[in-house]
Amino acid sequence: MSRAFLVVMDSVGIGGAPDAFQYWNGAHSDTGANTVAHVAQALNGRLHLPVLDGMGLGASIALASSDGAPGLTADPSGCWGVATQVSKGRDTPSGHWEMAGLPVTWDWHVFPEKTPSFPESVVELVASMAGVDGILGNCRASGMEIIRKLGKEHLETGWPICYTSADSVFQVAAHEAAFGLRRLHDLCEGMAPALHDMGVGRVIARPFAGEIGRGFARTVNRRDFAVPPPMPTLCDWVKDAGRSVVGIGKIGDIFAMRGITRVLKGSDAALMEHLRSSVSLAPDGALVFANFVEFDSLYGHRRDAEGYARALEWFDVMIGKLLPQLRDDDLLVITADHGNDPTWFGVDHTRERVPVLVAGYGKGELGLVALADVAASVAAHLGVKNRGPGKNFLPLRDVG
Repeated sequence: MSRAFLVVMDSVGIGGAPDAFQYWNGAHSDTGANTVAHVAQALNGRLHLPVLDGMGLGASIALASSDGAPGLTADPSGCWGVATQVSKGRDTPSGHWEMAGLPVTWDWHVFPEKTPSFPESVVELVASMAGVDGILGNCRASGMEIIRKLGKEHLETGWPICYTSADSVFQVAAHEAAFGLRRLHDLCEGMAPALHDMGVGRVIARPFAGEIGRGFARTVNRRDFAVPPPMPTLCDWVKDAGRSVVGIGKIGDIFAMRGITRVLKGSDAALMEHLRSSVSLAPDGALVFANFVEFDSLYGHRRDAEGYARALEWFDVMIGKLLPQLRDDDLLVITADHGNDPTWFGVDHTRERVPVLVAGYGKGELGLVALADVAASVAAHLGVKNRGPGKNFLPLRDVG
């Protein structure tokens, strides 16, 4: 029985979204944002992605936006296309839910770009549940910047650092040892229902470590408490068919564990080892759904094009090692959930089309597809019923 591996390069967009003009980073719209092309341009042709380019990454950039991506000019040997998102928003749940067959047709609640950002009722809820007299932050901010700015005061007062972004998120940063990791997770989990009732998509626990005077750094123990999907997704379709659904990275959090039978977490390096092990160990008929977040969290939001390039090159090497391990009847789909152009204005995600790179179905251009078509295609490969709006884009296999 065939298996499917759906791998998300978090934020690895390729430009060209037709509605980018409706999305903003500060005073600038996202029209013209192109994560991979601009990283390639920033490196003046030094971006080396032979595996992904051979699968069709460079060709997908040209189809999505006509932007030049120096060094990404291979004639694809794989099956490739470009997906356009219709969901409102450019956040993690919108992209992941749509590629799992559930486009988001409603507006998430987004906190205003002002200080303070949060209504007093939310501030009182956080303080009460944390057992403190107040919160720090209360604004839109980049995560590591606000931790560097307020980490000392957090350790001195014990007050959690609360911030948001242009996405529908409420984020709580706290020192993993001084505040307590379990306490932080319990706080975010306890608050989540009230925030979800407001239409906020995720409450995110952002633990960090370090010392005053020596600096702070996030740990890998992040947890996202997402509003549950309102309808079944690809994960449910596969699980309901009696199959295994392995969530690697934050997949379990994104889908509020709906349809997930096993979760594997860690840094992106650890997640890659989980993915490679899953290629060896996943049972027949399984769906392995993985998210690699560090493109986004470490480099996109921090507008670090060099760091983003290094992450892409590492991923390219690792995928090159994984491809020969796939069985002849396996499907591998590599895609993304949104963009986060590290050369763009502001610090938020960017509205972009995303690549669809397919191994296991020969060579060919898929053209422009819908992001929900990913779910339909994975379902078709696994032989489970597609309950979403997407269409199967996979060609017929050459069975010789």
